[in-house]
Amino acid sequence: LSWASHPGLPPDTAAALLASGPDGEMLWLDVTHRPGQAPWVQLMGRYLLPPCKQRWHTCATFLPQEGLLVCGDRRGSLLLFPCSSSSRWVAESTSIVNGVTDSIVEDSSNELELHKDALPLESPLSVLFGLHGKTGVTSVTIHRGYIYSTGRDGVYRQLRLQDQQLEVLQKHRPCKGLQWIEELHFTSDGDLLVLGFHADNFVVWSSRTSAIIHCIPCGGGHRSWSYCSSPLAEAFAFIKSGDVMLYHREAKPCEQQVLLASLHGREITCVRRLGAVEVPGQATVNVFVTGSEDTTTCVLVLSENSRAAVPLARLSDHISSVRTLAFAMGPGDEGFGDEGLSALLFSAGGRAQIECYRLLCSGDTAAQSAVACQVMHVASHRLDKHWEQKKNRHKLVKMDPETRYMSLSVVPGTSTKQLPTPWKFLAAACSDGSVRIFGLLEAAQKLVLVAESFHHQRCVLKVEAFLHTWAGGERRHLLCSAATDGSLAFWDITGSIMDAADALHQAEGEMQPLALEAPLVTVMAHSCGVNSLHIHETPEGRYLVASGSDDGSIHVCLLEVALGRGEAMAGTCLQVLERVSRPCAHAAHVTGIRVLRPDLLLSASVDQRLTLWNRCPGELVPLSTTFFHVPDLAELDCWEVVEAGGELRYYCVLCGQGLEML
Repeated sequence: LSWASHPGLPPDTAAALLASGPDGEMLWLDVTHRPGQAPWVQLMGRYLLPPCKQRWHTCATFLPQEGLLVCGDRRGSLLLFPCSSSSRWVAESTSIVNGVTDSIVEDSSNELELHKDALPLESPLSVLFGLHGKTGVTSVTIHRGYIYSTGRDGVYRQLRLQDQQLEVLQKHRPCKGLQWIEELHFTSDGDLLVLGFHADNFVVWSSRTSAIIHCIPCGGGHRSWSYCSSPLAEAFAFIKSGDVMLYHREAKPCEQQVLLASLHGREITCVRRLGAVEVPGQATVNVFVTGSEDTTTCVLVLSENSRAAVPLARLSDHISSVRTLAFAMGPGDEGFGDEGLSALLFSAGGRAQIECYRLLCSGDTAAQSAVACQVMHVASHRLDKHWEQKKNRHKLVKMDPETRYMSLSVVPGTSTKQLPTPWKFLAAACSDGSVRIFGLLEAAQKLVLVAESFHHQRCVLKVEAFLHTWAGGERRHLLCSAATDGSLAFWDITGSIMDAADALHQAEGEMQPLALEAPLVTVMAHSCGVNSLHIHETPEGRYLVASGSDDGSIHVCLLEVALGRGEAMAGTCLQVLERVSRPCAHAAHVTGIRVLRPDLLLSASVDQRLTLWNRCPGELVPLSTTFFHVPDLAELDCWEVVEAGGELRYYCVLCGQGLEML
């Protein structure tokens, strides 16, 4: 049995009662309280739950505008049923409504049985089977048009309704150890409280502060309980050993003031600028994405006027640190519209895990940050997923080392007349010495490993994909990878991508990884690991490749892409036209570098210096140095802005133990 408030009925005197019975049949009854008389009961609908071992519902809620009912079951599934058609029967039925006396409690069961057959047994319109695992769904809530579900798998999920189908947008994992989530409470001041049980304690966790605000010893979740909060007081009641216990606390003024809220719990490892959002009546704001050692990814707004960072969304799907981010800009499905910024976000890091999301950001003057951000989880990939599914794996030795993704780069221009495929491709630098190529089919939510090579034989630190177009319009997809020995390898991956697209099309998204061809050319740029890499196309169609190393040096080489002459050299040929090296450019690791113009470079280092360099024939000449305030610099991102007077300005964002924009 479970209660649900029914829209259209007065909440003080009426509610919907949902009852699960034999063979997976669930009844919807409207129950109305009448002073001095027995309750008034109307049978409104009959529903059939999908077959499973424990076939009963655990929670339900109504979607009033759509005329639908969402419920969760003991198997962890979310189900969507129609409920508008059932109400037609109510108008025709007078059996239980008329002449009800105190005998309704004894007689209504017979009347319900008589009129059950008058109602059709509805099957679900949409089923997300086992969404919350085998331990069941604990609650379903509607808030601002979105559906939120919780379960005993330690996760709460945000969903939307799309063409009468339930669609998962993203999942959230609150504080570590809170495996048993029971309910979500949306407060009037915009906070989301997660209620659950940790061991034998009842826990209330705030998503705004990412902290536990209440922890009450009660004996655990296997008991009847209730929690209520208001701006004036909070109360928690529960039954323990047959006794009804009550915790009550009046609101007190908070003595602790947050001077500066944290973006992440640990250092920020990567940052990327998504773009600028126009807000009506306000200055343009920049949207960034950061990844951290605390395993989360944060979408945030940095405003020049307020000089504050305001998080828009926090993504917590990673089980280890987030090391690298990449974007594929462009519109998504029709459900996200055409306005604002739309992009595919890839995040990767420890435990060989890649996550992919669709982001849409648009101006919203009602929001605190003046920007609204919608996130939809698209796909994920784990190299060792087969290992996680093995039985008795604790008795076996894991052969593969724990792989980390060090860098990601989206392969540009893969959907053309030459290669008409809906697949997008992603290159990854891996700590196990491999360069891997992945294919993403967004519509089917598939992320597949399509090609790999272990050419480097050591940890690959950086990877950057770029596109070369011949005069006739033919395109070549090129890739640069950098390793811990200081080498830069340049690959032509066009053939591999075309072969992978064909194989994926024929095998419907499943394939064995292909072997990448050997690199076209390898350049020994540094004496040790390459920590930063950037490729810039010159107006003449050549490529400037800038890199920074652990030894504090900077290396720049100029490449020309040519067609190989003769049958033995057919295909793409790379020629190194010029090489410039600047040893000891910085006093520590160079972890950020950007080619702003063919004659202008920007480098940033752990020594907290941001240096502009003029690229002259045969040398790099320092122009200016600025000290920044972020220790342990991890990454740098740059963009250019044309000001109102036509002046060109370069902006950069730095991350490490903090975040800074210059």
